[in-house]
Amino acid sequence: MTVYILEDETNIQKHIIALVAQIPYLQLIGYAADIVKAEKEIPQLKPDLILSDIQLKDDTCFNLFNRIDISAMQVLFITAYDQYAIQALNLGACGYLLKPLDTELFNETIDRCFRKTEQHKFNQYQLEIAATHYRGNARPRRIALKSAAFTQVINIEDIVYCSSDKGYTTFWLKDGTSILVSKVLKEYESVLPPDTFLRCHQSFLVNGHFVNKFFKDGYLEMTTGAQIPVSERKKDSVASFLERM
Repeated sequence: MTVYILEDETNIQKHIIALVAQIPYLQLIGYAADIVKAEKEIPQLKPDLILSDIQLKDDTCFNLFNRIDISAMQVLFITAYDQYAIQALNLGACGYLLKPLDTELFNETIDRCFRKTEQHKFNQYQLEIAATHYRGNARPRRIALKSAAFTQVINIEDIVYCSSDKGYTTFWLKDGTSILVSKVLKEYESVLPPDTFLRCHQSFLVNGHFVNKFFKDGYLEMTTGAQIPVSERKKDSVASFLERM
């Protein structure tokens, strides 16, 4: 699997090069510290995998990836801890690793890229969602959900509630359909608008706009007819939340 590295911090770039060199099935075919060089080389070299920082000195990788065709490539973002960047990547269902890089986690993630070539590919809709949110401080309107078979982009306002079970999250939509994704509920709690979505139970996150009734014995009735449990310790916060809606 051929690899291209886009990273403008010299020490981190050298560290990534060293990590790549330790994995026998990886072949480093190029690296850049700026967008200008990467924009020339990536279309020519056509790497299987791009390891990319988000914010480079001369531009963001999002803008670069909008200008070149990377549809046949995998991208793994490598970013410093930045709540806004992480939120953007999660909204776009994009794979990422945090700096400083952990060697074991890096190796595991690269192995997943090698074995599951679709996992870190993303379509134009995913890129647009992540890029728009990263650039504009905008209220998120859409989210990309990656299931085992496909990636679906949905309107956030169409989510009635989310439920979790054993490391999986199911999104229940207003048209009666559902989407199962292999991420925990907490990840989505951190990216969905907090003035609209409320964690009412360890296993449930609800959209307040679809709440029909709140029963004092501990459950919510949604406009779809679904009944959602409310944990004892969440009753007061649920009541306060609904009063503000």
